[in-house]
Amino acid sequence: MTTSPVFSPNAARETPVISDAAYLGSLKKVTQYYIVTALLALLVGTLMGPLQALNYGGINVYDTPILKALLKSYYQGLSLHGVLNALVFTQFFISGWMLYLPARDLGMRINMKFAWFTYILMTAGLLVAAVPLLTNNATLLYTFYPPMEGSPVFYIGAAVMVGSSLLVVGQVVNMWLRWKRANPGRVTPLVAFMCVATWMMWFVAALGIVTEVVFLLIPWSLGWVAGVDPLISKTLFWWTGHAIVYFWVLPAYISWYAFLPKHAGGRIVSEPLARLTFVLFLLNSTPVGLHHQYADPNISNAWKTVHMFLTFLVVIPSLLTAFSVAASLEDAARARGGKGLFGWMTRLPWGKPMFAAPVLALISFILGGAGGVVNASSTFAPVVHNTAWIPGHFHITVGTATTLTFMGISFWLIPHLTGKRLPSVRLASAAVWTWFVGMMVFALGMHWQGLVGVPRRALVSGAAQNVYKEMPIQIPQLLTAISGMILLVSMLLYFYVLFRMLLSRRVDDGEVSSPIPYSEVISPASPNLAGASALVRYTEPLMALWGVALLLVLLMYGPVLARLFANAELVPGWRLY
Repeated sequence: MTTSPVFSPNAARETPVISDAAYLGSLKKVTQYYIVTALLALLVGTLMGPLQALNYGGINVYDTPILKALLKSYYQGLSLHGVLNALVFTQFFISGWMLYLPARDLGMRINMKFAWFTYILMTAGLLVAAVPLLTNNATLLYTFYPPMEGSPVFYIGAAVMVGSSLLVVGQVVNMWLRWKRANPGRVTPLVAFMCVATWMMWFVAALGIVTEVVFLLIPWSLGWVAGVDPLISKTLFWWTGHAIVYFWVLPAYISWYAFLPKHAGGRIVSEPLARLTFVLFLLNSTPVGLHHQYADPNISNAWKTVHMFLTFLVVIPSLLTAFSVAASLEDAARARGGKGLFGWMTRLPWGKPMFAAPVLALISFILGGAGGVVNASSTFAPVVHNTAWIPGHFHITVGTATTLTFMGISFWLIPHLTGKRLPSVRLASAAVWTWFVGMMVFALGMHWQGLVGVPRRALVSGAAQNVYKEMPIQIPQLLTAISGMILLVSMLLYFYVLFRMLLSRRVDDGEVSSPIPYSEVISPASPNLAGASALVRYTEPLMALWGVALLLVLLMYGPVLARLFANAELVPGWRLY
C-alpha cells in the first residue's frame, strides 16, 4: 500500500504513487482488456442499430439477400443489439473502469492473478453465450422471458458472465476494507467511495437475475425440471432489470461528479452531497421493479403502488446530481468570464470531446428521467407500455447517458492506460455531437410513434397489414430512419478514432500526459471522520448501509415472491426460433 497525499482543502486530489512499475503495468493492462472488449461488443451491437431504426422508419431491410444470409430474422438482430450493447458492453466497461479507479484512488495493491482470472472467466462466459446468439438458438431479446426457451448454452454463458462481475465486487470491497483497516478513522476518498457504493448496489440487484438464471432457467432448459413459472421468472428478472439501469448510469455519475469539472475548468460543488447521492442510490435502486409489471396478475396492487412511490424517490438523487453538476459547470464558465443567466454556457469548452460527451449525456439523462416518471406511474404507464416509447426512452438513458459518457471517458482513459494520444480532437468531437443529435432524433421519433400506439419489438416495416402505415406517423417514421443514418456516421467516426489510437505507437508516459483528471472541490469532506460533517459521517459506514439495502429489497420482494411460489404454475418451454 502507498501513502495517500497530504490533505489540502479544496485542492484537486493527487493519485497515490505506485512505485511497483510491473504491478502498475499489469493493472493498466487488465483494465485496457476490459475496456477494449467492451468497445468491440459496442461495435458489433451498434451495427444492428441502424437496422432497427430503418424498421421503425418503415423500411424493411431484413428481406435483402445479404441480411438474410447473416441474420435469420429481425428478432435475432434485435437480440444481438440488446445483449451486446445493454449487457456485454456495459458490464465489461464498468468492470474495468471501477476496478481500476478504486485501486488507484486508494493506492492499494490487488491480486492481479485473480483480476486476470475474472476477466478471462467473464470473457469465456461471453463467448459461450455468443454461440447460440449467433446461431439463432437464443433469439430471446434482452429480457429472455420464459416460456420462450433458448439454448441452455446461452443461459450458462450469461450466468458465468454476470457472475464474474460479482467477483469484481468482492475484490473491490475487499480492497476497500483493507484500506479501512490500514487507515482507521479516515474518510474514504470520494472516487473510491462512489465505486464501492455502486458495486454494493449491483450485488444486491444482481441477486434477482442470478437466482432466475441459475435456479430456474438453466435446470428448465436442460430438461431437469418439467416447467417454469413465467411470472416468477419475470419478477426475478425485474428485480435486477430496473436496478441494472443504475448500474449502467452510476459509473457515468462518477465521471460527472469527479472528473467533468476538471475538463470544464471548474470544481466539484459539494463532496458530501455526492456521497449522499450514491448512498440514496444504494438504498433505493433495487426495490422498484414492480412498476414494470402493472399488468401482471397475482401481484397485489398494494405492492405495485409501493414500488411506484419508491421509484419516484429515485428522482431525488438524480435531481441532486443535475443541480450539483450544473453548478460545477457554471463555476467553470464564470471563471472563464461567462456572464448572464444563460450566457455563461457559451464559455464552456464545447469543442473538447472529453467535456462535451459527458455534458451532452447529462442533458439526455435529464430528458430520460422525465420520461422515466411517466413509465413509473401506474396511471401513465399503461398508455406507453410495450410501445415504441420504451426503446425511445431507453436510448436516451442507457443509449446516450451511459454510452456517450463512456465514449468521452475513453478519449482520456485509453491515453492514460497506454501512453498513446487521441489522434484527432476534431473527429472525436464530431463523433460525440453526431451521436447526441442522432439519439435525440431517434428518441423523438420513437416516443412519437409510441404515443400513437406503434408496438415495440416488432417488425412493423414487414407487417402484412397496412395498419402502421395508415396511422399518422409519417413524420416520426422519417425522423427515426434519419436518426439511424446519423448514428451510423457517428459510430464510424468514433471507431475510426478509437482504432487509430489503439493501433498507434506509444509516445509518452500516460501518468504524465493523461493523468486521472481529479477535480478541485468547493466544499470538501474532511479526511478524518472526527472532523467531518454529519453527512459524511452518516454516509461513511457503507457496510451497514449495504445490509440495509439488502434488507429493503427482501422486504419489498419477499412477500411478493412468496405468494407467487405458493401459486406457481409450471409450463413447458416453447421455441419459436
